[in-house]
Amino acid sequence: MKKIIFFAFRDNPLCFIHVLLNALDMAEQGMEGKIILEGESVTLVPLMADPGHFLHPLYMKAKEAGLIIGACRACSNKLHMLAAVEQEGIPLLEGLAGHPAMSTYIEQGYTILTF
Repeated sequence: MKKIIFFAFRDNPLCFIHVLLNALDMAEQGMEGKIILEGESVTLVPLMADPGHFLHPLYMKAKEAGLIIGACRACSNKLHMLAAVEQEGIPLLEGLAGHPAMSTYIEQGYTILTF
């Protein structure tokens, strides 16, 4: 099985929609497509949690399918998003000076794509 992990760094909803769409498509195709929120993308969490936001349905579908592995603890802290991330039940990842280490996922056989 192909294993892909999306490290999303940008806080642009029109960019992030492609992360969600592709991770969901991969899951539907029997692949493993997972998402990690890094950098400024953590600021999208409270927006996507809002039922009125256009990303909300895709976000909820990805979240319910277990496709969102977690969010960067350091970036969530720096950008004042810790409470929002925790409220959404998204695990906070660290290990590389507070950031999730890509090497961890490479060792698990993932191909990393950055957005």
